[in-house]
Amino acid sequence: MIPLRVATKSSMTSTEGSAAKASQRPVLPKRFYSNAELLVEGDLFVVVLDGRFAKTPGRARLGVSNRVVGEALAAEWEAQAEVIDPATMPLTRIINSSIDGVSQRMDEARSDIAAYAGNDLVCYRAEGPDGLVARQTSAWDPMLSWFFDEFGVRLQVGTGVLPLTQPAEAPGRILDMLRPFDALPLTAAHVVTTLTGSAVLALAVAFGRLSPEAVWSAAHVDEDWQVDQWGAVAEAKVQRESRWRDMGAAALVLGTRDA
Repeated sequence: MIPLRVATKSSMTSTEGSAAKASQRPVLPKRFYSNAELLVEGDLFVVVLDGRFAKTPGRARLGVSNRVVGEALAAEWEAQAEVIDPATMPLTRIINSSIDGVSQRMDEARSDIAAYAGNDLVCYRAEGPDGLVARQTSAWDPMLSWFFDEFGVRLQVGTGVLPLTQPAEAPGRILDMLRPFDALPLTAAHVVTTLTGSAVLALAVAFGRLSPEAVWSAAHVDEDWQVDQWGAVAEAKVQRESRWRDMGAAALVLGTRDA
């Protein structure tokens, strides 16, 4: 029996590494339609591909109740070139999740967001250096003040990695504020929470306290500090740009929540 050769950092050449990564990429489906358009069907704006309804993975019609979001959704489909690449379709992925998943488990989605109150990004501060501490204070303290003014709960701040004991009413208060959210904005709020590591920042977007750009900057205070000290890593930059596309799509949904 010929032993398998295990590729390690020392044994794998750059060519082999590129080939291995390429082999792990999913094969993307070819674009099978000529035109993607938006159709009004009752109270929904649905995407049609060459006159046929686009479907979610769960086989539901792909549609939303807001025209602005619907137009952006159709534009994602129209922008696809030779293949359909989900990585370039963040709004589609959010809407698919909303229709096929969150709409059936809204209490679970709310609870996931509320759970971040126990370990929210903006509550955990560095002990040093002074420059980083100052940046965190400048970006995050106003958010905690707004959270207290808006929701009546003062979250605790600390340093280190040990869990903080937050007010017992914090998760319940967040749940109350999320109850009016329909499935799609709830999905978008969940996306922002997981992207930023902060329910506070997600709610700041959802309630119009900060722009998506300002929230994104606040969520990356630590990372930007490291970049300023040591320079950017190309792969990390690409990943951040990809996450920002997801953030932008979620922010679009939240920004039109009451429209």
